Amino acid sequence: MMQIGSYIVPLVVVMIVGHGLSKGLSVFDLFIEGAKDGLLTAARILPALVALMTAVGMFKASGALDLLSFALEPLGKLFGLPRDLLPLALLRPISGSGAMAIFDDLLRIHGPDSLIGRIASVMEGSTETTFYTIAVYYGAAEIRQTRHTVPAALSADLTGFFLSALLVRMLF
Repeated sequence: MMQIGSYIVPLVVVMIVGHGLSKGLSVFDLFIEGAKDGLLTAARILPALVALMTAVGMFKASGALDLLSFALEPLGKLFGLPRDLLPLALLRPISGSGAMAIFDDLLRIHGPDSLIGRIASVMEGSTETTFYTIAVYYGAAEIRQTRHTVPAALSADLTGFFLSALLVRMLF
């Protein structure tokens, strides 16, 4: 028996096309125009994404991530963040795929039901890839000055990191 969710996307597409045709619009031409605009937007934000991915790769490959994790260990202990989670906390605001690779390693090494596995899971779900998101959305909107966005977003990420550790310890 099929679930109703299987019909939602085709139904929405039929409704959009039907509405466009009822208004006398050239639906296919509008679709092509939208696809062209999407490709132009992708071309506009591609340089920022390439630079971000290159910087993340260099950061990890150079050993700077490990060095910074070691240096921040006392601060992490102060806020209840185990040392194994510091690379995840450092990389999560920069790269979702890099953070996911570290997250996968943490789950493989410590297990998903361990303290570290649980904290890492909550951290992944409660924080954002801040710089990637800013690069994509601000690049698409052609905004050059981020003003207070970066400090506000990073403070939200820090709050997410530390509260993840605190709440997992309290609840489990």
